[in-house]
Amino acid sequence: MSKGSPSAVAHTGLSAAMAEERQRTEGCNELPRARRRTPLRIVAEVLREPMLALLLAGGLVYLLLGNRQEAIILLVFASLSVLITVVQESRTERVLEALRDLTSPQASVFRDGKLQRIAGRDVVRGDLIVLTEGDRVPADARLIEAHDLQCDESLLTGESVPVRKRIASPADGAGATKPGGDDLPVVFGGALVVRGRGVAEVIAIGALSEIGRIGESLNSLESEPPRLQAQTRRLVRTFALVGAGVSVLAVLLYGTLRGSWLDALLAGIALGMSMLPEEFPMVLTVFMAMGAWRISRARVLTRRAAAIETLGAATVLCTDKTGTLTENRMSVVELRLPAGTIFRPQHNGLTPIPAAFQPLAHCGKLASAPQPFDPMDRAFHSLAGTADSGRLVKAYGLRPDLLAMSNAWDFQDEDGALTVAAKGAPEAIAELCRLDAEARRALLVSVNQMAASGLRVLGIAQASADPHTLGESQQDFRFTLLGLAGLADPLRNSVPQAVDDCRSAGIRVMMITGDYPVTASAIARQAGIAADSIMTGEELAAMSDADLAQRVRRTTVFARTMPEQKLRIVQALKANGEIVAMTGDGVNDAPSLKAANIGIAMGGRGTDVAREAASLVLLDDDFGSIAKAIRLGRRIYDNLRKAIGFIFAVHVPIAGLALLPLLLGMPLLFGPVHIAFLEMFIDPVCSLVFEAESAEKDIMRRKPRAANEPLIPRSLIGWNVFQGLMAFAICAAVFLIGGELGMPETELRALTFLTLVLTIVSLIFVDRSFGAALAGGAHRPSVALLAVLLIVALALGVALLWPPAMALFRFGTLHRDDVAIALACSIALLAILEFVKFLRMKPRLSGPAAGGSREYGSR
Repeated sequence: MSKGSPSAVAHTGLSAAMAEERQRTEGCNELPRARRRTPLRIVAEVLREPMLALLLAGGLVYLLLGNRQEAIILLVFASLSVLITVVQESRTERVLEALRDLTSPQASVFRDGKLQRIAGRDVVRGDLIVLTEGDRVPADARLIEAHDLQCDESLLTGESVPVRKRIASPADGAGATKPGGDDLPVVFGGALVVRGRGVAEVIAIGALSEIGRIGESLNSLESEPPRLQAQTRRLVRTFALVGAGVSVLAVLLYGTLRGSWLDALLAGIALGMSMLPEEFPMVLTVFMAMGAWRISRARVLTRRAAAIETLGAATVLCTDKTGTLTENRMSVVELRLPAGTIFRPQHNGLTPIPAAFQPLAHCGKLASAPQPFDPMDRAFHSLAGTADSGRLVKAYGLRPDLLAMSNAWDFQDEDGALTVAAKGAPEAIAELCRLDAEARRALLVSVNQMAASGLRVLGIAQASADPHTLGESQQDFRFTLLGLAGLADPLRNSVPQAVDDCRSAGIRVMMITGDYPVTASAIARQAGIAADSIMTGEELAAMSDADLAQRVRRTTVFARTMPEQKLRIVQALKANGEIVAMTGDGVNDAPSLKAANIGIAMGGRGTDVAREAASLVLLDDDFGSIAKAIRLGRRIYDNLRKAIGFIFAVHVPIAGLALLPLLLGMPLLFGPVHIAFLEMFIDPVCSLVFEAESAEKDIMRRKPRAANEPLIPRSLIGWNVFQGLMAFAICAAVFLIGGELGMPETELRALTFLTLVLTIVSLIFVDRSFGAALAGGAHRPSVALLAVLLIVALALGVALLWPPAMALFRFGTLHRDDVAIALACSIALLAILEFVKFLRMKPRLSGPAAGGSREYGSR
């Protein structure tokens, strides 16, 4: 074959008319477009959410009551929530769009006997495509010519090492062939040609190709519904039902006892407003937005906010090997001389190659392509370093019967001899070197030792040749064995520590890879993943879903797996009640990333498909960032619980003080304006303190929380209700005693309001930590707390001292002793609750170490 010519055989290919007909009947070479969710459709879905509906309804109520400022605040916030959600959800609709981009934008095909370059989407079944180094294969095709052809199929299989291809024979038949492994007669769409050239007949395009089937499975999968969303719906529903019941009861009581049904209706509205959790939407949105920002500082992009809270519940982390645990680049990690002497290169450039190993490293480079595409060729170039001044005279490619390649170089030596460098399978190199039986046995021992470490082992040999009688075959030279080279995709430095952190947090780490069992086992051991139980894709394929669900309970390493098998593993784990986090970077990982509770994609080396299918994206591809993200996820969830619990506690005195005058026949204490001020300003601002709280000390020593554990456990609800009742008791005492002493109504209202706000501030200090006492909290400085205290003081000053605000709130002037009483009441509440918290914590402090506790403050 002449250099640069696609084939020495004349190829006609399809006619233009036939190609056009097939494209009309079978479609273009692209994935079918999924039914896209338009922004309008997303808006309609968002408006059905109860949290947003509550926000809009609250704004409408305030508007009807004439409180335009509060109504505008609520409605603007609701509009912003809709806009943010639409932008976020629209991005997730690009999964299949990114998948389309992976097919070759251009393809070389024979049409009407001429070689043409056409758009990849115009390739049809039956086309003859020409493949050369650097090409992206446009569709699945059967090889009719192959010259030293190797393809990188890691996007489809997860295996980083390129695979050899061979010409199809009649014995291969037309049966389906899956990607992965050497010497297959088929190339697959999305694969990259890294060596050689070939001609292939297209057998499957679009959705019928291997990459298309992955796209179809993505299209049919539903993302995991956010658990936090379901839990908050239940909370809102509970609040709404209780609030509606109490409001109706209040209207009936007031109307029956006092006869004024209009006043009764206004009182009922005020009481209902005091019990509805209007803060929830604001607090949840801010926590998720701030959580995404905090996680982004750890180089993790949040694509779905629900994943932030789910991180704290993850029980299993399924990780791909290639590009996730490893660096997705081949390196020469071991050189071994025939005598057995070993050298392991350090790839920091600081350790020179010893003189005895330099010929081995140099010859490995000479046996590689001068301009390498192949990752292994690149590894030898990287190891040997400096450029050669020689001229490549002839290259001998791999053959099915001799898995070795050689290059003949002219270095213009004095004797005029050519240098021939060979590398390949150790048994092939042994044959070229004509080793005797004893030397072969010694070589095999070394090969087995290196292979047991998960290395890809190549033999390297060298020969001299006369330029005038250069042989046509590699067997024509008398090679001398220089040694063995072991290549591997090196483990990322951060992985062992990250795996250890996950284990201490009660998260089981599993590896799922398309690589061979020996390599998978070696990498798992290096990473600190238990490799006692390994299952292959072949074993998995023979299992029922029920058997697989049992097997995944004890298996930690899965090797030689296909994309659909990764998906089955994730689904089996979920069937066992596990909360699954799945990492990956290739197209083959996309279905399992989407099916997992938390999909984590690599942002640097990962494909757009994986990123679009995932919930989180590691921007720097650092596996160690996963442990940081889990820690932050747990912290965010803890703090969200503190904020929601605080809101529970605050609603008790607010609702109690709204109801108390109705029951006692006294004038109404609070109207809608007071409650709007409390709930739309004081409560949310105070709640934001908790978002900035630092993590609890044992946050990464707990077991993951139970999957069915509610956002606020009953015990924590009880504790927060108790706080609220104590605050209500103190405020009610101030209100009743002040009434008995004959305080004017406006002054009594102002004093009770001041006492209520100060007790709310006391509850902030109580709820900053699940366990630490007030003294412990002093060692956790918070700029947010200081800012909130200043804002609350300013707001109280305006409400109690500025005449227009005093008139709006119907407040009288307070005296110094009134302020002192309110301060004393808040300090007393703080002391009582801290003492009760100490009593609650005492059994845990005196018992066994609670490093494995999964309580999250639930006791």
